Amino acid sequence: MGKYGVITSFDDDKSSATFAPDSTHITLRMLLSHTSGHEYDWLNILLGKWRASRNEEPWTGPTIEHKSAIPLVFTPGTGFAYGSGHDWAGKLVEKASGLSLDEFMRIRIWKPLGIESDITFWPSTKDNMKGRMADMSRLDQNGNPPAVDASGYDIMFGATDCIGGGGVYCSTKAYYTFLSAVLRRDPKLLTSQSHDELFRPQLNKECEQALNDYIALSPAHTNFLGQRIPASVRKTWSFAGLIAKEGQEGRFERGTAFWAGVANTVWFIDREAGICGTAFCQLLPPLHPPVIALHEEFQRGVFEKAKEARVD
Repeated sequence: MGKYGVITSFDDDKSSATFAPDSTHITLRMLLSHTSGHEYDWLNILLGKWRASRNEEPWTGPTIEHKSAIPLVFTPGTGFAYGSGHDWAGKLVEKASGLSLDEFMRIRIWKPLGIESDITFWPSTKDNMKGRMADMSRLDQNGNPPAVDASGYDIMFGATDCIGGGGVYCSTKAYYTFLSAVLRRDPKLLTSQSHDELFRPQLNKECEQALNDYIALSPAHTNFLGQRIPASVRKTWSFAGLIAKEGQEGRFERGTAFWAGVANTVWFIDREAGICGTAFCQLLPPLHPPVIALHEEFQRGVFEKAKEARVD
């Protein structure tokens, strides 16, 4: 359950938030499907004001507790908001296994796939990785080139915890190895039943509508979450990520999964077409529309090649 309850309003004159008490137990399923009521504070105006009233910056501090022990934005299980559910889920894995999330994933995922030398939460501590780290670059305040060096940017904002929702560093080859293993339902990763569950839509009608409304809430929400998928294509959520419930001509089939990272890294798994792909860059601002447009063209190119291969 949430530590503070559900934030309902903020009085600017008094610099004070109002909360509704809530005792709903948050489940792992809620955390993994973004229906727990957690939302990243940098996406929510009320949470941003609450942080400021406490002289705190959004999503800062060394631990997940520092970053994400914040008010909920709705009663768990009744809506959708993009937040720290996977970060908390990672902490549960650590609690249940007695291992760090880095070590758990090394044993259960990375080593079986032969990619343990190219993926970790802590590349600066690995002699074979720290010299291969790509520096970040940044476009200007209007998102225009040329890009300039942003190597001082800390994408983890001071984290010393493993951040389950987005803290892994890896090579493109290693990530594609993982992605393709998921596409072909590699038994080294999951049982057949668990592979089915990974892509099964997790949202009921209320939460699915909340997701689609949430994506359309503002240009920022659309840019961060929409993946340039038309608003006319109904979307839902699975443990794997965003799911398009319908296909888009020349780009993907029904049931394709998508997601992305802050530095304009994007991946997709189209199980109907039998293809997957990812393209990495290290560029700010996050999920910049012109860059995401390039990702869309990449997806269309892969889809076309797959179609040609099927014809041949």
